[in-house]
Amino acid sequence: MSEIRQCVFSGSPFEGLIGFARAVRVGDFIVVSGTAPIGPDGNTIGRGDAYIQSGRCLEIIQLALRQLGASLEDVIRTRVYLVDMDDLDKVAQSHHEAFGEILPASTFIRVSGLVDPDWLVEIEADAMMGAE
Repeated sequence: MSEIRQCVFSGSPFEGLIGFARAVRVGDFIVVSGTAPIGPDGNTIGRGDAYIQSGRCLEIIQLALRQLGASLEDVIRTRVYLVDMDDLDKVAQSHHEAFGEILPASTFIRVSGLVDPDWLVEIEADAMMGAE
């Protein structure tokens, strides 16, 4: 018997343009796509502020997880993409506020740029239901 695949969308203009779901759940496993600091209006939140942007990314991730019956407590891995390593402390603070008690495996990666030049950070997450 194959597992049912569930997809959720955040309304990002890139989901339709590129052809991807914000998050996909198969069985107890959930994968959340690279999540950028996009507001409900489709515009970048927190231009120039990596702390605000990473908080928005984590908020979108949390909403996607909730739509699939999970929470941040189920996250077992994150990947954080930073354009400027000078923002590491701000993004690490935001990540710690969300995951300081959960302690997922995590990787912070410096990249030369993201899809939108106003984005300073993008975050991915993997979750396993019941992993808390």
